Amino acid sequence: MDSWVIWAVIGVIVFGLIFIYNRLVALKQRRNNAFSDIDVQLKQRYDLVPNLVETVKGYAEHEDQVFTKVTNARAAVGAARGGVNPDAGRIDAEQLLGGALVDLFAVAEAYPDLKADANFRQLQAELSDIENKIAAARRFFNSATAELNAAVQQFPAVLFAESFGFTQESFFELDPSTKDAVQTPPDVNFN
Repeated sequence: MDSWVIWAVIGVIVFGLIFIYNRLVALKQRRNNAFSDIDVQLKQRYDLVPNLVETVKGYAEHEDQVFTKVTNARAAVGAARGGVNPDAGRIDAEQLLGGALVDLFAVAEAYPDLKADANFRQLQAELSDIENKIAAARRFFNSATAELNAAVQQFPAVLFAESFGFTQESFFELDPSTKDAVQTPPDVNFN
């Protein structure tokens, strides 16, 4: 009789550990899938950048510093690509590219002919659409990350998560310069 109780307790513990492990795996996969959605949008932005730079170059040839910054940021993103799990270097590179694009559009503001160019307006609209999709995908990714992080910290998973290879994961957030540019509405002056 006593051996039955011992085996029942061991069985409950084993099934509990299996449940915890499977839940953490499912949450990790959900997070990876969410990043894959971001990755698709980031790839589209990455592919759009050369066309945007060339269009702006046609009007603002002496803005070499901005073009170099955008080109270097794009190269950093290309070097950081790989896998579905975002590391800090990849996130930093994507943020750097976002900041460089903000600078590129700031330069474009100084050239009325460029702002009136149909090709530039189309590229700007495409980039705006992509950025909106990135923001939506980033929210989903951060939600999946928060859910995984909470599961890793909850009892009893906190006792076993690290030994199973699950740790706290980082969020995909805007860097402060990009956040300010996105959240600050433009000044409208009709004078």
